[in-house]
Amino acid sequence: MRKIIVSITTSLDGYVEGPGREIDWHMVDEELHRHFNDRLRGMSAFISGRVTWELMAGYWPTADADPDSTPAERDFAGVWREMPKIVFSRTLPSAGWNTEIRREVVAEEIRELKERPGGDMVLGGPDLAASFRALDLIDEYSVYVDPILLGRGKPLFTDFDHRTALTLAETRTFGNGVVLLRYERDRS
Repeated sequence: MRKIIVSITTSLDGYVEGPGREIDWHMVDEELHRHFNDRLRGMSAFISGRVTWELMAGYWPTADADPDSTPAERDFAGVWREMPKIVFSRTLPSAGWNTEIRREVVAEEIRELKERPGGDMVLGGPDLAASFRALDLIDEYSVYVDPILLGRGKPLFTDFDHRTALTLAETRTFGNGVVLLRYERDRS
C-alpha cells in the first residue's frame, strides 16, 4: 500500500511560515535540494492545497529555463512538471501541469488512492496536513527543521484532540544545519 508522507519545513520554534506568511528563511541549498529531488523522484503524486499549489505552479513549470537556476533546481523543475499532482481546493477553477482538483478530503477516497499501485505520495502544506491528520490518513512525517527561531507565525501543528504515536525512522543533518526528523505512524 502506498503511504502518504507529509514533507514540511519548520523553524526550530515550530513555525512553517513567518508572521507575514513569508518562507524566505527556508535554507534550501544545493545539497538539501538534491536530497529533496532524490526523495521526490520516486513518489507517485504531489498532494497539496491551493496556496501551496499556486506557489509551486508560479515558479517550477519554467524554472529550468531560468539561467540563474542551480542544477538541482533545473532537475526539480522537470520532476515537478512530470509528477501527477492532486490539489485540494474549493475555489480553484482549473489547474494545469498534470493536476487533478479535488474539492474535499474524503477519507474513503484517500484510502482508495493509497491502495492503488505506485510509489508513495508526498503531501505539502500545514492546513491540508491538518485535515489529513484529523482523518488519520498520514503514514509518515518528514520534518525539516531549519536552524532559526521565528518567534511567531503559522505553527506546524495546531490543536487537535487525539494523540498520534510515531516511531523515529531516520535523522539526518545537512551541511547548512537543517535537520531531517522522519517519523512513521505507529499503528500498533
